[in-house]
Amino acid sequence: MRRHWSGHRLPRIPGGTRLAGDLEILTSRPAAARALNWVRDERPDMVEMRLGTRRVTLVPGARLAGELCDPKRFTKALAPGMVELRQYAGDGLFTAYSDEPNWQLAHDILMPAFSKRAMIDYHDIMVGAVEQLCDRWQSSDGPVDVTHDTAKLTLETIGRAAFSYEFGSFDSDERHPMVAALLRALYTSGQKTKLGSVPGGRVLGPWYDLRNREHQRYADDLLDELIGRRDGLGAAEGCGDILDLMLSTRHPSTGESLSQRNIRYQILTFLVAGYETTASAISFALYYLAQHPDVLERVRAEIDDVIGADAAPTFDQVPRLRYLRRVLDETLRLWPAAPTMARTAVRDTVLTETTAPGGYTMRPGDVAVVVLPLTHRDPDVWGEDADVFDPDRWLPDRSKGRMPHAYKPFGTGERACIGRQFALHETMIALAQIVRRFDLEPEPGYELDITTRMSLAPRRFRLDVATRERSPVAAR
Repeated sequence: MRRHWSGHRLPRIPGGTRLAGDLEILTSRPAAARALNWVRDERPDMVEMRLGTRRVTLVPGARLAGELCDPKRFTKALAPGMVELRQYAGDGLFTAYSDEPNWQLAHDILMPAFSKRAMIDYHDIMVGAVEQLCDRWQSSDGPVDVTHDTAKLTLETIGRAAFSYEFGSFDSDERHPMVAALLRALYTSGQKTKLGSVPGGRVLGPWYDLRNREHQRYADDLLDELIGRRDGLGAAEGCGDILDLMLSTRHPSTGESLSQRNIRYQILTFLVAGYETTASAISFALYYLAQHPDVLERVRAEIDDVIGADAAPTFDQVPRLRYLRRVLDETLRLWPAAPTMARTAVRDTVLTETTAPGGYTMRPGDVAVVVLPLTHRDPDVWGEDADVFDPDRWLPDRSKGRMPHAYKPFGTGERACIGRQFALHETMIALAQIVRRFDLEPEPGYELDITTRMSLAPRRFRLDVATRERSPVAAR
């Protein structure tokens, strides 16, 4: 993340100190709010943040972000947090460098795992996990912790679909040790990333690694046991899940197969990158539905019309929930599953979508971090009401002519999230079932508060859920 940028001088967010730089923006909500307001008012093409010894170049606008999506000139870069996470997930799909052999190998082998045929197979797994969540909420005697419980849901879904393992998330209030391992890995990588910005901070890295060691050993041992137990079984004896696919498939061109270690990295990638981001999307969507009763009623009317008031959706019915999909798209616009997208140049190139005379020269090794919650709210694309939750902005007549690449909640190009259809389908089922079964009431006085590890999520977001009172409203 150290920038060279051929000597270009970039604007800095006002404030900061000589020693700590702009670290206050990351640790203080008032400082973050001031920084956000400054970026919105000034609308810089790029802005530099100084985090101790590290220089980070941020892109807040949609036009330049769109240029950075050109796959012939740019590719994915690993932000410092992703680099630190490699100690946990190695060269899995999410944390691999684009030129690492295992990235292309795993990508090509795993593509069938997210085909339509595969999604049909996952559908009943997703419905079953959501029904368990709803049953648990129905038996609750007070407000439910939405972000906590939806994380249980998504972890359970990935476990069952990827490697036929049940974490028992809804059988107990106790947290499964794998959850503790995942959270500790995210915490450790986050702390080591911060330390990397502070002079001499890296000397504390081994201490965090030591605290994480038992958690990582648990996760590695559990997955290695599952992989070892399954390895060697034929298709007839296997479970027909993603783990079977990775164990039994060779690359169609090279004949290579994934090693057991890399298979473990891929499963860890699914768990780390998948469960928290999808839970975040479900939680934010429920927040907006609870805050907008008119939107909630339109969603409910559509569900009653397409599915029925007393049924779970079939696979073919999910795409027919078009208004609910607009709600989800609008949710991911305001709060994308992954908040940043780091890009670097394939070769020397000039960024032209800027106000700088002659543009900015960008070379391999220079990194630009697209800040998606800002590009997704760029008023040049989304209008002056870009901060307003409005699912109808996704109607075809309002979407026509919209700037390409203005909406990127799952990344871009070949390195875009391979599991995005899995996540979208799971989220749609969860929202449909929750809205079908419950009336949703936010806790009085709750104001949206954001927390982040790998993804953004509502902090301390609770809902009063009561069995739905039937009062069908005609869809409009």
